[in-house]
Amino acid sequence: MTRIDTTFARLKAEGKKAFVAYIMGGDPDAATSLAVMQGLPGAGVDIIELGIPFTDPMADGPTVQAAGQRALEAGMTLERVLAMVRAFRAGDSVTPIVLMGYYNPVYAQGVAGFLTAAKAAGIDGLIIVDLPPEEDAELCLPAQAAGLNFIRLATPTTDAKRLPKVLENTSGFVYYVSVTGITGAAAPVATDVAPEVARIKRSTDLPVIVGFGINTPEAARSIASVADGCVVGSAIVKEIGAGRPVAEVLAMVKALADGAHSA
Repeated sequence: MTRIDTTFARLKAEGKKAFVAYIMGGDPDAATSLAVMQGLPGAGVDIIELGIPFTDPMADGPTVQAAGQRALEAGMTLERVLAMVRAFRAGDSVTPIVLMGYYNPVYAQGVAGFLTAAKAAGIDGLIIVDLPPEEDAELCLPAQAAGLNFIRLATPTTDAKRLPKVLENTSGFVYYVSVTGITGAAAPVATDVAPEVARIKRSTDLPVIVGFGINTPEAARSIASVADGCVVGSAIVKEIGAGRPVAEVLAMVKALADGAHSA
């Protein structure tokens, strides 16, 4: 079992929903980003999604795109993101970390070398948004052979014909994108999300976590109540981008986490 599997088993035993937080690695600089990351578990975050900055982030909305640009301008690379993870692991060996990003930086490093480095750094799972299931032999299957979960996205347009293919080699959890479009889009509505989560859960025993557009504790509670948990990214990244002190960012994260955990 990975840390992700262990975390969901613990939450289920406690009758709690998961709160997943996304931050961009190296935004606005390595030191600040690491300080935020180190504070996330204490703010109630169950799983950390750590973004890999990339020059062509086609699935990201303006807020996350800007975060990636700030990180790149500060000199952040995939190797430095993994260095952040190693620094985090020096003080936390429990909280799961999922790397989220695009395939190009991984391909440039080389799949075998990347997987060895990611596993050694303390990564638990991958979300690579531009690798479809048809390319599972490229990274998904090697990642799972290396002991990493490979987490797939399902969307409102993932129909009954497509869903089995999406779920085929997915592990850890299923990330349900609650609205069509880019990150930070319109807020999801629980009454719309609930039947979609139920549809996915009829086809898998994996936890289903819902993300995109959640930006208040009330929304986190509402969405988590109809799923196994929720993800918040753009709302947190926006606070970091506004230059808020780390303590203020973490206070905002705690409010969101409390919302999800109260579902």
